[in-house]
Order: sequence, then C-alpha cells, then structure tokens
Amino acid sequence: MSSAAVAETRVCDSTRVGAARAKARVEVSAVSVAYGSRVVVRDVSLEIPTQQITALIGPSGCGKTSFMSAINRMAELVPTCSVRGIVKIGGVDVYAPGTDVRELRRRVGMIFQKPNPFPLSIRRNLELPLLDSTRMPRSERDDRIESVLKQVGLWNEISDRLDRSALGLSGGQQQRLCLARALALEPEVILLDEPCSALDPIASATVEDLISGLRGCCTVLIVTHNLAQARRIADRVAVFWVQDGSGALIEVGATSQIFEAPEHPLTAAYVSGTRG
Repeated sequence: MSSAAVAETRVCDSTRVGAARAKARVEVSAVSVAYGSRVVVRDVSLEIPTQQITALIGPSGCGKTSFMSAINRMAELVPTCSVRGIVKIGGVDVYAPGTDVRELRRRVGMIFQKPNPFPLSIRRNLELPLLDSTRMPRSERDDRIESVLKQVGLWNEISDRLDRSALGLSGGQQQRLCLARALALEPEVILLDEPCSALDPIASATVEDLISGLRGCCTVLIVTHNLAQARRIADRVAVFWVQDGSGALIEVGATSQIFEAPEHPLTAAYVSGTRG
C-alpha cells in the first residue's frame, strides 16, 4: 500500500457513523460456553467499550475464540455447543427469543484467521452480502463497493480486475477483501480472530493499520497471540487463562496498565514472557 492509501485507512468515514453505531456497546454477563459436557469458557463478564479496540490475549486453549464466537452466535453453528449467560449489544439481548440472527450477524461482522473469500469474482464477493441484506439500487451498490475497497486500500490495486476471481489475490489482499466485505454492511461491531496469523509481516502491518483505522468507526474486538500487536493497536486488553479446566477472564484494563502494571501475577508472567 502507498503511504496515501495507508493514511486513508486511518480515517473513519464519519458520515456513516450513525446513532446505532454510537450505541454499539457490547456487554457480556456471566457467559459460559460448552461443547457437550466440556466447559471451555466459564462465567465471563466483560464490557467492550463503544468505538474502541479491545484485544483478547492469553495462551492457546483458554477459550478466547469460543468466547468471541458467542457474541454474534457463531458458536451455535457447532452442533454440540451451548452458551449460557447474557450478551447485549446496544442494550439488546442477542440470545433473547425471536432474535433475528441474520440481522445480528450483519450488525456484528467477523473476520477469521485464514482469509475466506468466496470462490467468485472480487465484485461478487462484495455484491452478495449487499444483495442479501439491502435493496439499494445498482449505482448505490457500486458506490458502496468502491468506497469500502478504498477504505481498505485495495481500490488502486484491483479496480481494473473486479470481475476476476478473488482467489487470485494475495493472502494479504484476500484478508483486506474480507474486511471490506464486512464493512460493506456498515456493522456496529467487528470481531477479528487472529486476522494476521496467516499473513507475512508486510501484509500483517497493512491489516494492522486497517484495524487501527476502525477506531471511532465501530466497536472492535480482536483475538491475538501477538502481544506486540495488542500493545500497538488496542485501547483495552482482556487477559484469559485456563483455571479449573476452563477458560476464565483474569484481568482487564487499559493497554498501558496491562503491560506496564498488571495486577494479576499470571498476567505479569504472560506479558513478560515467563508463562504461556
């Protein structure tokens, strides 16, 4: 990406930040996640501030991804999975009877570890979510596609090949396309599960810049094993650990506090590299 493109990604389109996004506070109360009889997350309560970046850190197997997947009910796609507790987005309980799960997942976008573009054209990757969720005219849809591709710094790179397969893009470009696909629906919340783990350092830095650019635009929750990344981009950090056989939240605070003055001894050991 050029320096101009990187600068562009740092600017949230404030004209599209409406009242709904401003209220997109995520409140999780006593949430537990189990697969069959095995409880992998136990009684986690966490408030995720509006339009900030919150990072989930902790050693492998401590339930970070399962916890994140409970927020937009992706966890329930696993047949043996069950979720107990309350998750509210903008004050609305997402597990309440009658919840429109499709609408929930439009409001709460999710980006996975490995880029997962549809095996279709670049244009079609962005059109399908819009066609499924909106009835905007073709001209407006084309404008939205151009806008989100510019937002993720892809427009200048691929605008002349929108009708070619998205699978022909590099890994970093594919991940940016997946982010553009989520942003096309103007979500209130973005969940990112180790979005840079499958990318090379240069592509990782580009995606990291894009994530930082979402601050003030939507509420962001990112799972990362890269402590330096968490320290660079997060406003707040939540630390998970395995306790009594299940994932548990052991500490949460401002990024500077977690890394410079942690209160829990396991947090101190983890961020210093002596545990985990």
